[in-house]
Amino acid sequence: MEKFELNILGCGSALPTTRHFASSQIVNLRDKLYMIDCGEGAQLQFRKSKLKFSRLNSIFISHLHGDHCFGLLGLISTFNLLGRTAELHIYSPHGLEKLLAPMLDYFCRQMTYKVLFHEFDTKESCLIYEDRSLTVTTIPLHHRVPCCGFLFAEKQSLNHIVRDMVDFYKVPVYELNRIKNGSDYMTPDGEIIPNSRLTVPAPLPRRYAYCSDTIYSPEIVEQIKEVDLLFHEATFANAELARAKETFHSTAMQAAEIARAAKVKKLVIGHFSARYENEDVLLSEAKAVFLNTQLANETLCISV
Repeated sequence: MEKFELNILGCGSALPTTRHFASSQIVNLRDKLYMIDCGEGAQLQFRKSKLKFSRLNSIFISHLHGDHCFGLLGLISTFNLLGRTAELHIYSPHGLEKLLAPMLDYFCRQMTYKVLFHEFDTKESCLIYEDRSLTVTTIPLHHRVPCCGFLFAEKQSLNHIVRDMVDFYKVPVYELNRIKNGSDYMTPDGEIIPNSRLTVPAPLPRRYAYCSDTIYSPEIVEQIKEVDLLFHEATFANAELARAKETFHSTAMQAAEIARAAKVKKLVIGHFSARYENEDVLLSEAKAVFLNTQLANETLCISV
């Protein structure tokens, strides 16, 4: 099965601590890297995770709070110092380009590459990125500022050739692509060889959902139904439910309720408040509702 991994670069919330970096993640699909949010220290964590800058071409910003985007300017500048030539695409809610343009003009006057901004509406779900192996769709969330999560969906691969059967029937090489796409094969004698004899189905495509800062929002359940992996913010324990509502955040228990309702395969919680010296209370509360829950942590790598 092809590589599909989630790398946690930072899982803290707005107030910096010595334990956690601000929000940032890397989705690694077949060694092509996609960044989600870029808080302070993201590029340092990128190095610690032994990922390659050259394989990152797309960054997805969930919302314009500093703990999710203050690392962008430094990362862009570092790429420039390294002599990058490939375009860098940044997807975000409206306003990011306007905010960054004066700083880029001042600190990065002689750019070796282009930074291209793609702004999206956070009020409804939309497809914002697509390549040969992946689509990225926004997940509208409810926070104090316009905010979206992201659904990373792997595309269905072609059927896999059964080499022994292809050799047995002496199938010409030029027929293989057609067969991978589901066609039967006709021998020179006119015999029809069914596709099911020549191929096996590819594994089912995998999906990863990232739900950034949000108040408890059951309406997202349908869009993230049965995903292989869900990251959902869990800033507070249930004792701070009133504070969670006030700040438009979620508790660990609420994150688990979303995971259970959506019947996801695995839940990872993060965006921890600095008030917790460890997150055991958050993990316990989440596991009481949804057992297959894991705490995010810096440099954690999870296979989707």
